[in-house]
Amino acid sequence: MDRTMLDRQKICGLGLAVIETEGRVIQDLASRIDDNFAHACEILMACEGRIVVIGMGKSGHIGGKIAATLASTGSPAFFVHPGEASHGDLGMITRKDVVIALSNSGKTPEILTILPLIKRLNVPFIALTGNPRSELSRAATVNIDISVEQEACPLGLAPTSSTTAALVMGDALAIALLEARGFTAEDFALSHPGGSLGRRLLLKVDDVMRTGERVPTVKNTASIRDALIEMTLKGLGMTSITDDEHKLLGIYTDGDLRRTLDKDLDLHNTRISEVMTASCKTIQTGILAAEALQIMESFKITSLMIIDDNNTIIGAVHMHDLLSAGVM
Repeated sequence: MDRTMLDRQKICGLGLAVIETEGRVIQDLASRIDDNFAHACEILMACEGRIVVIGMGKSGHIGGKIAATLASTGSPAFFVHPGEASHGDLGMITRKDVVIALSNSGKTPEILTILPLIKRLNVPFIALTGNPRSELSRAATVNIDISVEQEACPLGLAPTSSTTAALVMGDALAIALLEARGFTAEDFALSHPGGSLGRRLLLKVDDVMRTGERVPTVKNTASIRDALIEMTLKGLGMTSITDDEHKLLGIYTDGDLRRTLDKDLDLHNTRISEVMTASCKTIQTGILAAEALQIMESFKITSLMIIDDNNTIIGAVHMHDLLSAGVM
């Protein structure tokens, strides 16, 4: 075995050791989901203002992520840097807020400096620390123990296991609050309108369907030739067939055309109603565009007609419309 392979094995072994160490840390956190955790959730649920998360260094980075997770799951929150807080940003905290402080040691100087000022505001103060006997832990309204036996860093210096513990406990708080608030997927989408998830959860077929002259339509008395011209003009690979009241009777697709040609029918004189597909798949307005896509994929079709309760055509949607809207 060459040296390169030996080095790769060593590197992979080190990576595996980190994952195993941090995995044990996460398992150990299960015993910390206790009365203190429940008390913290009660405080956060009762918050009339916003949840303010503070932390220095790596804990600050984790705090920023926890604040973002809380905010996107129904608990308004933001991050304040403790160093900046002592130079004016403390004014961002109001008496209706709740403060969450992250500190592995429980004695971060920048947090201890502003602690008396936070206390003066008389706001609830939740600490996530690795030292339950620290000054920060003792001063907190409630302390959640996130201590770890060892860092994943072999030097025992770089915050690794400890930051993982803080992040996981923050997620536990956020998701517990999400459930308690009855936060739904639709609520989540409202705070994520720009992403693909938001589009899948918010975009309705009404937003992407073709209407009016853009919908391929011919009367049931039209010839196959007339239907083919309409299909070519509108470019959906199909046309709807209606009666005089614009009620949907069926559709005619590229697939139907191939079957028609096999029958050697007269395209000029054969009525489209004789060769159309009457039992076509339809949807109504108001459904999610993602649902329309699922129907297309399930039945291996590329277009759907949108109708109302009276079977009158409202519009049409093609798979390309959904692609362009970013639903897929």
